[in-house]
Amino acid sequence: MTRLIHLNGPPGIGKSTLAALYVERHPGVLNLDIDSLHRLVGGWREDPRTHDILRPVAFAMAEAHLRGGRDVIVPQFRARVEEIETFEAVAGRAGAEFREVVLLADRPEAVARFERRTDDTEWNRHNRDLVAGMGGAAFLEGMYDQLLRALASRPEAIVVRSEPGEVEGTYDALVRALNPDAAQDPPTSA
Repeated sequence: MTRLIHLNGPPGIGKSTLAALYVERHPGVLNLDIDSLHRLVGGWREDPRTHDILRPVAFAMAEAHLRGGRDVIVPQFRARVEEIETFEAVAGRAGAEFREVVLLADRPEAVARFERRTDDTEWNRHNRDLVAGMGGAAFLEGMYDQLLRALASRPEAIVVRSEPGEVEGTYDALVRALNPDAAQDPPTSA
């Protein structure tokens, strides 16, 4: 059975890094990083609706890939239960399993991780400016708290601790969480 893996967590916690590593080690899996789609839309910097417009495009991509018999991993912060349930519904429509993994660190560390990001891509500069304009660390703390509230109502969600500077260790914990009965990475999807 194919599966849609929603890799959730606060900004800067390592979702994109781990998703990229996962697909590198699992050929055929789609890394559906919705943030990477923004640059495909003209005017994305100025139009705050771009993310909302791209979400249904991403869902259609995920569903098509799942129906094609391949897994999808979606590294995307979502702290509203109804948004998480939309990912779950996409998996259901495609006859796929839904796995929800939340990467977490302690609240101060999660905020510090965002602030320590060294990736200077246009997207990350854009996000840093947005976060600064919305209150900086206080805004990030609010996002973290909102995620914990959503997590409290998601008993099937798997929490994986994301340690700073421990990409391989966190990746191993992610793979173990996704495949608790396996000693190593699972076979790739057909």
